[in-house]
Amino acid sequence: MNVFDRYAPFVQDFIYRNNWESLRAIQAAAGDAIFGTDDNVLLSASTASGKTEAAFFPILTLFSEDMPRSVGAIYIGPLKALINDQFTRLNDLCAEAEIPVWHWHGDVSQSHKDKMMKRPSGILQITPESLEAMLIRKHSMIPKLFGDLRFVVIDEVHSLMRGDRGGQTLCLIERLSKLAGVNPRRIGLSATIGDLEATGEFLSAGTGRRTVIPRIDSKGVKWRLSMEHFYISDVQAGAEKTDNGALPELDEPTDTAPQNADPGIGYIFEHTKGKKCLIFVNSREECEAVTTSLRSYCEANHEPDRFLIHHGNLSASYRETAEAAMKDEDVYMTTVTTATLELGIDIGRLERAFQIDAPFTVSSFLQRMGRTGRRELPPEMWFVMREEMPEPRTMLPETVPWKLLQGIALVQVYIEERWVEPPRLDRYPYSLLYHQVMSTLASSGELTPPQLAERVLTLKYFHMITKDDLRLLLRHLTETDHIQRTDEGGLIVGLAGERVVNSFKFYAVFRENEEYTVRSESQELGTIVMPPPPGEKIAIAGHVWIVTELDHKRHLVYCEPVKGKVPAYFGDCPGDINTKILLRMRDVLREDKGYPYLMKNAVERLAQARYSARASGVTELPLINLGGRMWALFPWLGTYAFLALERFLKLRCGNELGIKSLDPSRPYFIEFTMTANAQEFFRIVTEEAEKHIDPLELVYPDEVPLFEKYDEYVPSELVRKGFAYGVLDIAGMKARIREWKKYIE
Repeated sequence: MNVFDRYAPFVQDFIYRNNWESLRAIQAAAGDAIFGTDDNVLLSASTASGKTEAAFFPILTLFSEDMPRSVGAIYIGPLKALINDQFTRLNDLCAEAEIPVWHWHGDVSQSHKDKMMKRPSGILQITPESLEAMLIRKHSMIPKLFGDLRFVVIDEVHSLMRGDRGGQTLCLIERLSKLAGVNPRRIGLSATIGDLEATGEFLSAGTGRRTVIPRIDSKGVKWRLSMEHFYISDVQAGAEKTDNGALPELDEPTDTAPQNADPGIGYIFEHTKGKKCLIFVNSREECEAVTTSLRSYCEANHEPDRFLIHHGNLSASYRETAEAAMKDEDVYMTTVTTATLELGIDIGRLERAFQIDAPFTVSSFLQRMGRTGRRELPPEMWFVMREEMPEPRTMLPETVPWKLLQGIALVQVYIEERWVEPPRLDRYPYSLLYHQVMSTLASSGELTPPQLAERVLTLKYFHMITKDDLRLLLRHLTETDHIQRTDEGGLIVGLAGERVVNSFKFYAVFRENEEYTVRSESQELGTIVMPPPPGEKIAIAGHVWIVTELDHKRHLVYCEPVKGKVPAYFGDCPGDINTKILLRMRDVLREDKGYPYLMKNAVERLAQARYSARASGVTELPLINLGGRMWALFPWLGTYAFLALERFLKLRCGNELGIKSLDPSRPYFIEFTMTANAQEFFRIVTEEAEKHIDPLELVYPDEVPLFEKYDEYVPSELVRKGFAYGVLDIAGMKARIREWKKYIE
């Protein structure tokens, strides 16, 4: 029997109603794996290939034949918007079979949640944070709610593989399974996985099952890809010269530009007219700034506002307004967004995506471009790279167009090798360990130390953590009153711990800044951090406002709308770039080949960069003298190996080399002054790298590097160990330094 014939009649009817002439390859493969085995399944296929239906067609068929006596499947999505979108899609599919679909996150009404609690059944769609809250608040009801749980579907599984949030998700699934006495099959969905086997291993952790990874032969997809470069001010790189070598007057733009306009933003403004587009940026600050600039273009041209905004600090009403407008086939607007619209959500017939500057990962690039290319259109991405024109006296490292090189490298490594960043599974997640210890105690009540250790250390994500590590953490938490020891020798949450656990922010393991809710009259605009005093301006929701009142106790900002532009600030937004990308960036400078997607300005800017690189020798010699005792080092290393090298130079080599004023621009170059010459630098650095390096030696004295959300509650010894062994890439650093031996005469 083929997969279609195996489907329940209501699934077949759904396929007929949608005029699908045949099953897609991913749907046939998923059906074979889910119907034909009892294994976990990892489904990896391009965006808009029908992965969600591929997973749920067979799951719902199995349910219709033997209806679960509780919630039968949990769908875990990384974003509220994705859950809202999938809720609508699954409801249409499940209505005829009378299989309930529930969604559960912070914006869902309590009445909807209460109905699920009274009648646990069907499919529950939930975020990791809401699942954490459920395990704490509804602990005693878990067996009733999930006693017949058969599947856990994890959407956009790649987005959970590089940090504590993915670890939290695995821990939650394991904890829930043990409490409910079930071992559900796990189904992972993703469009951008680099290492399928490692991801399959991650997905199966703690299940005792293997993971089936169907190999799907997909036909090639043509991309519409362009990359253009702009100087924020001054003449563009691609401006043609006149016969006498002078630059001509620039043509007047077709649109009226606001004062001090950014030509890159003007380019986007012109090419979004009459179209439905997304504009991706890399931070919430830039999201606000770009939206404000685009709206100023509308105002200068006496046009109605055609730009929406979407990021994680906006209120639900603003986000949902943008989502609804983008789904409306008759609305031609453009939304400026961060990663919040990068994942999964179907926003209909999107014509074009823009990316301002380069994203940090290939995975992110593919996800963002994958927002387009639906409804039989090819995926279309326009990169817009912007930088300030280098001053004549600017030092060499600052004259390199790093973002342009990074964008080219991200595209090329995928085109040439189909390479995507691999998962990181060798971390020491002490912040998450604190979180799961406190969550377990908050949900279970009093536990003896051995009982607590058995519940926490058996979670597979903590395989790198020892009993001694946990013992040290528990001793510290007792001393700081985060946990208390009872007269009977058990452990419970202490007074300091209650203040943490009882906050709604406890459920999330990603770092948040102290947020203030911004209001204008009765309208909630969103949240900001570090609000300015009354009388100062803020940017949020794509507009500028003047602060009229601050309520620090209730974390409220009251404001009124005004005109103008002002930077927004929501907190730091660091990026993690892989060494593979840095090496390809170096090759971009070395090679002579052109790239068909580069536009006029970008071609000329790259030519300038290649000329400067060859003249300076920067691609062949990693250490360049900038004049006198000033040096620049170009290690071509990813973020974590670069961080290790920076510390290695300062702590292990600095005195002997006379290095001072070490100034890193991660992960591109390091500037410093040095009394030694180049020969001495390479000799001393390579000799030191051959010696044993304890990772803890590269943590500065008295430094406690607080990277993750709950690091501040973890003993400093564990924070230092987690950073040294789990963050610093010493092996990658040493491999690069070994290559420098050839520079020693």
